[in-house]
Amino acid sequence: MIKKAEAFLADCLSGAEAGHDLAHSLRVRRNAIAILEEEKQADPEIVELAALLHDVADAKFHGGNEEKGPALAAAFLKEEGFDEQRAGHVCNIIRHMSFKGGNETLVWTSREMEIVQDADRLDAIGAIGIARAFHFGGFRNRPLYDPHIPPRLDMKKEEYRQSVSPTLNHFYEKLLLLKDRMNTEAGRRMAEKRHGFMETFLKAFLSEWDGLSSDSGK
Repeated sequence: MIKKAEAFLADCLSGAEAGHDLAHSLRVRRNAIAILEEEKQADPEIVELAALLHDVADAKFHGGNEEKGPALAAAFLKEEGFDEQRAGHVCNIIRHMSFKGGNETLVWTSREMEIVQDADRLDAIGAIGIARAFHFGGFRNRPLYDPHIPPRLDMKKEEYRQSVSPTLNHFYEKLLLLKDRMNTEAGRRMAEKRHGFMETFLKAFLSEWDGLSSDSGK
C-alpha cells in the first residue's frame, strides 16, 4: 500500500513547486517514522499514508480548495481497497493538519495527526525550512524583506491564506511559532535545534541587510 501511495504521489506532484513536491512528502514521512519510534501509541500505516499524501493537492496551489487533497486521497484509497474507516482517518488528517495562521483553532485531532503534523512542521523549520520559505517566496515573486511591512500575528485564516507579505515575515508569522506548537515530546526535541538555526540565520540576515558584518559583534 505504501509503495502504491508513493507511485500515486509521484504522478500527482510531477512538476510541483519544489517546497511542496515529492521530496518534501518523503521527508515528512521520514520525520514521522522517526517520531513513531518514540511515540508508539499510533497506527503506523495511517501515519505513513497520511504523511505521504498530506500535500497531494495543497490548497494554496488549487485556488484555496481545501477539499481537493482529501478527495484525491480518498479516491486513491478507495480504488486500492483500503479499509473505509481507516481511509477516513487518513483523509481527516490531511484535512485538518495544516497551519491556519496565528489564531488557528483545533477542531479535530488524533494521535496519528499529531505525529504527522509534527513531522510536517519539522520540514518547515531549520535549514530546509529556510530554503523552502525563500523558494516559495520566489515562486510567488515576493520581496525578501521590507522593514516597512511588519509581520502580523493576529491574522485570521483567510487573511493568512491570502497574505502576500515579504518572505522574512513568514518566519515570524509561522515558522518561529512552530517549536512551541509541537504535539509530541520527540517532535519538540527535534524542533529545538532547527529553531535555533533559524534564529541564527535571521540575526545574520538582518545584520547584513543593515550593512553590518554578521560576525562583527554589532
